[in-house]
Amino acid sequence: MAAGLTLASASPRRLELLTTAGLKPDTVEPTNIDESEIDGELPGPLALRLACEKAAACKSGGNYILAADTVVGVGRRILPKTETEEEARRCLDLMSGRSHRVFTGIAARSPDGLYASKLVETRVKFKRLTPAEIESYIACGEWRGKAGGYGIQGRAACFIVNLIGSYTGVVGLPLYETVNLLTGLGYRANDPHMSGASK
Repeated sequence: MAAGLTLASASPRRLELLTTAGLKPDTVEPTNIDESEIDGELPGPLALRLACEKAAACKSGGNYILAADTVVGVGRRILPKTETEEEARRCLDLMSGRSHRVFTGIAARSPDGLYASKLVETRVKFKRLTPAEIESYIACGEWRGKAGGYGIQGRAACFIVNLIGSYTGVVGLPLYETVNLLTGLGYRANDPHMSGASK
């Protein structure tokens, strides 16, 4: 019997993306790790390190493991996963009228212990936001728990002037790279449309 897939993330967006791609996990087992950055750590390396640590911490034996982490950066600065209105407001003010980068690290582990990982970077430019637009977005609540204080799949899509890279990576899981990572480790989904996805 083929090994199943475990998603080591509580994110409903990642689960939805995987399901859309024909890679619905057999189990979802979020890991609990310290997500604090190391002094001097840059946004990209942080995203990749956390994804790898989540994959390593998942105890789902016998399955392929997939973990991910998304970090938003403005220059060398790491923006928080916003939990308060003030945090979200500061992030939106900082990104208004300028470009930022969204880094999503993905890491996979095969049942025999082999690891593979990938860092995907996407550049996103916001329009210049008026105070009223910021307050309206704060009021809608979509920012809560989101890296950088926004979700691209919601109302914040109206803020985006340009995007270079992976849209699904900004949502939380770059599908092209994820499929190739898993198939490269030997995972075969039950969906026949996924056969040979890495070719």
